[in-house]
Amino acid sequence: MRTRRRWLIAAAAALASGAAAVFALHRRDMRLAYARIAAGSQRLDSPWGDVEFTTGSGAGVGTPVLVVHGSGGGFDQGALVARTLIDDGRRWIAPSRFGYLRSALPAGAGFAEQADAFAWLVEQLGLGRVHVLALSHGGPSALWLALRHPRRVASLTLLSAGVTALPVADQRAADRKGRMLTAIYQHDLVYWGLTKSMRRIFLGLMGVDAAVAATLTPAQRALADEVIDSMNPVAPRAAGVVFDNRAAMPDARIAGIRTPTLILHARDDSLQLFGHAEFAAATIPGARLSAFDRGGHLLLAVERDALRRQVAVHWRKVG
Repeated sequence: MRTRRRWLIAAAAALASGAAAVFALHRRDMRLAYARIAAGSQRLDSPWGDVEFTTGSGAGVGTPVLVVHGSGGGFDQGALVARTLIDDGRRWIAPSRFGYLRSALPAGAGFAEQADAFAWLVEQLGLGRVHVLALSHGGPSALWLALRHPRRVASLTLLSAGVTALPVADQRAADRKGRMLTAIYQHDLVYWGLTKSMRRIFLGLMGVDAAVAATLTPAQRALADEVIDSMNPVAPRAAGVVFDNRAAMPDARIAGIRTPTLILHARDDSLQLFGHAEFAAATIPGARLSAFDRGGHLLLAVERDALRRQVAVHWRKVG
């Protein structure tokens, strides 16, 4: 009996010690994450409240690029996309969308109003016209920007982007993943714990199937990890994620877009389905669809070099 009691006491002590170590690691990571998002961005007071953004400039060659982040992102994710795909010295700007980090969430706003805020920011920064590069749920506001402010948009590139509500069974499954991710993004500890302990499961929620996850090269894995880890902390992004999943998609109205458009999408994306890309390609006059057989919703990491080449060619054609 005494031996069993000693064993239980030792086990409880080990569990308590392990839990303390985990919470200490979480506190350390959150301290670093909050310090990271507190630095490196600027804010302007706009008609829609604060607009947060960061910029990057190489030699300043060519038309600048507006990079629009996806769900769970912010200016920092936009900057990551820019560093990954822009290698020709162009100036770029990456704002935090409504409800993300230090950008305001105006009452009653939708993706169209977000597009208006983008146009305002481009004007305030004296950029004139911009190439627009939009990831995932950054797609709807980028599409509205091309619709409402065509003189500001030199070209449009949609990467794994959402466009419409597809009337298919797979869309319902994707929506369930979206709702689960929305719940996870509400709490720093939940997101951090899940992505630390069950990354393969989280990749599945992110639209990357097990076969793709198992064959990532070290470089692909490193970039995928950076995308996931850089979404810490999630609590300051939670309002934006909820906004993304409630705001109405632009749907068939994108037929009015006359901007040169490149669509990059993986056929096996189970979060933003390939049907979004097909719909956009069929609806936007002159749009070009470049389909990839694999990559899921982390096509950015799986096909980085190919994406970089295609984006550069698209921009050179436009000027």
